[in-house]
Amino acid sequence: MLPVIALVGRPNVGKSTLFNRLTRSRDALVADQPGLTRDRQYGIGRIGDRPYVVVDTGGISGDAEGVEMLMDRQVRLAIEEADHILYLVDGREGLAGADEQIAEELRRTGKPVTVVVNKSESLDRDIAAAEFHALGLGDPVPISAAHGRGVKPLMNRVLETLPPAEETAEEEQERGVQIAVVGRPNVGKSTLINRLLGEERLVAYDKPGTTRDSIQVPFEHRGRRYTLIDTAGVRRRARVSEAIEKFSIIKTLQAMEQANVVLLVLDAHEGITEQDASLAGHVLDSGRALVVVINKWDGLEKDERERVKSELERKLPFLSFAEMKFVSALHGTGVGHLMEAVDSAYAAATRDLKTAELTRVLEEAVMEHQPPLVRGRRIKLRYAHQGGRNPPLIVIHGNQTESVPAAYQRYLANRFRQAFHLWGTPVRIEFRTTANPYKGRRNKLNVRQQQKRRRLMKHVKRK
Repeated sequence: MLPVIALVGRPNVGKSTLFNRLTRSRDALVADQPGLTRDRQYGIGRIGDRPYVVVDTGGISGDAEGVEMLMDRQVRLAIEEADHILYLVDGREGLAGADEQIAEELRRTGKPVTVVVNKSESLDRDIAAAEFHALGLGDPVPISAAHGRGVKPLMNRVLETLPPAEETAEEEQERGVQIAVVGRPNVGKSTLINRLLGEERLVAYDKPGTTRDSIQVPFEHRGRRYTLIDTAGVRRRARVSEAIEKFSIIKTLQAMEQANVVLLVLDAHEGITEQDASLAGHVLDSGRALVVVINKWDGLEKDERERVKSELERKLPFLSFAEMKFVSALHGTGVGHLMEAVDSAYAAATRDLKTAELTRVLEEAVMEHQPPLVRGRRIKLRYAHQGGRNPPLIVIHGNQTESVPAAYQRYLANRFRQAFHLWGTPVRIEFRTTANPYKGRRNKLNVRQQQKRRRLMKHVKRK
């Protein structure tokens, strides 16, 4: 599973700035649930040698009450679930009494801690770190989260201390297609998994993933291997009706990052909530193939079903590429077709796309709808090739590609999706500006022409 790194410190030391730098996004997933307050943000860290979960906690004031905030649920849970803690301090302000109090509390947790001296861009590295050695938490690391200075070396250093989560080709083949089942509490995730496992009378066993209780359930369906990743924990049928499910955004992020396909489970009776939209957004960011499962569909009147379908279109328009399945996990209605949708989405996400065919589709798209003009010059898109799979990454080469508008990028993504039947998976487009072979030649020609003209003028004067 992905390691978890928590950011803690006093207010205004730059935790959120570092969080945005590490996740390369300002759209953090926020859970509006008891015990998971809005000032806790979660995301997948992308700076460093490998991905990880990063958690941004609320600021700790450091006074008598503030130090006790470490026992508050939001900070305590982040620290408990963390494999490593980044303790941010302000390099401009220097060492404060509150910093020492917080350091003492962090030391008592027994977790590995790295002191990060932020806002040190205008300071000498040694001078910035010197006084923070007094915290007794090892060598402080100066960085500038706002400018990115020192951030990548910091994360590489931290990740080196954490055990790798590498998987051999044999282990990957043994696990088969990995399916993460995610959703809000009580939407029926565990009921759905038990139905998937029990309907075909498959032999399965519970394999604990980590101490964070993500459960991995290997099974076979029609001769093909799969692994279900249940973020709520697989329960016996007798306990499926329990009202309270364990919910952790960290486990959800880890499961999505590990999976090939995500089943996003929604509750038809409750409609599409803000948290559903947040989870859906993070699935999209992860790039994983997706099947949207609208559960508890039975018992709804016709007008209620129309309302839910309308909400899906209105609140989750960015998931239009995904197949929607309306099911009843409790009674089994529609569940039998889910694995077909999973196979289809996985096939699309891992499809091989030939350069010649991609370029042909690109040329047809440009012929039908030209890119816009930029400073009076037309953007030229020359050819395309595949740059990756799961999700499909299509690399387009041309001139002025940095100016391609977002609307035109979506147009191209839809053209590729339709041409290659890439339904069930996000399609990512990457543009690269091809070096202009004539760039610089014009200046050289002008210089030569001027030299030739001067020689000619000298020759005329001599005559």
